[in-house]
Amino acid sequence: MTTTQSKNTVLVQLTDLHIREPGRLAYGRIDTAPYLERAVQSVLALRQQPDAVVVTGDLTDFGRTAEYEHLARLLAPLTMPVYLMPGNHDDRDQLRRSFPGHAYMGTGADTDGFIQYSVRVGDLRLLTLDTCVPGASHGSLCEKRLAWLEAQLDACRDEPVVVAMHHPPFETLIGHMDEIGLLQGADALEALLSRYSNVERVICGHLHRAIDVRFGGTIASTSPAQAHQVCLDLAPDADSAWTLEPPSFRVHAWSARGRRLVTHLAASGSFEGPYPFHDNGALID
Repeated sequence: MTTTQSKNTVLVQLTDLHIREPGRLAYGRIDTAPYLERAVQSVLALRQQPDAVVVTGDLTDFGRTAEYEHLARLLAPLTMPVYLMPGNHDDRDQLRRSFPGHAYMGTGADTDGFIQYSVRVGDLRLLTLDTCVPGASHGSLCEKRLAWLEAQLDACRDEPVVVAMHHPPFETLIGHMDEIGLLQGADALEALLSRYSNVERVICGHLHRAIDVRFGGTIASTSPAQAHQVCLDLAPDADSAWTLEPPSFRVHAWSARGRRLVTHLAASGSFEGPYPFHDNGALID
C-alpha cells in the first residue's frame, strides 16, 4: 500500500532590492544588482522550488523607468510566479507600466489606485496591502485600504492567509526607522486581524533586518534586504545608517500535514558544503 504525501507550499519573500540603472550606485556606494543576482540564484538552488516569490517593496531606488527595466532583467531567471508590490521608493503608475504582464496589479480602478491584490499560492492565500504615501518615506493604511482587506479576509475564511505589506505595523525600536514606519492605521489593522484566526503571518519589508513580533493574534515579521542592511542599534539617538551584513531572505513553508506555516531564514549566496554528518552510517572520528 502506497501513501501519497501532500505537497507543502513554499513562498519565498525577497524585499528592498533598491535597484538602480545599470552602473549606478545606491547611496553613491553600493551596486545592488549583483546582490539580487545572487539572491535569484539562491532561490533557484532550493531543492523544493517555491510556488511563488513575493517582493515586499522598494523594488527600485527612485521608481524610474530604467530602474524597473533593469529589475525585470534581473528577475527574469525566476521560473515561478513573481508577485511585486510597491514600497516608499517606488512609483505605482510606473511599476504598472513597466510590468504590463503582471495583471494581478490591476488598473487601480477597483482599489482606488492602490496596488492591492489577492492571489492563490499553493494552499496559501496571499493578500497584499499598499502602505505607500506618494512622495513620503512613511506608510499609512486608510479606511479604504483596510475595508478592502476586510472584504478579502471575509472571502477566504477557510484558507490559510499571508498578509504582505511594505511598512511594518509595529514598533521595531530602531528609532530612525520607526519615524518613517506605518504612522497611520496600525491599531485598526491589528484589531481587524485579531478577528481572523486563519491569518498565519504578516510579512513586511522596509526595515532591512529580520524582526519578529506578536501582532493581531498572529506573527508579524520583517525580512533582511538583498543587499544592504539597516544597522542594529536600539539606542534612542541611533544614527540612520546601513551596513553590508550578509544578506538573506525568508522562506515561508506551509506544512500540508501539520497545517501550520513554518518560516526559515535562508542565506543569499553560495557557501562551502553540504557535508554529511556521518560517513557510510558511522560517525566520523
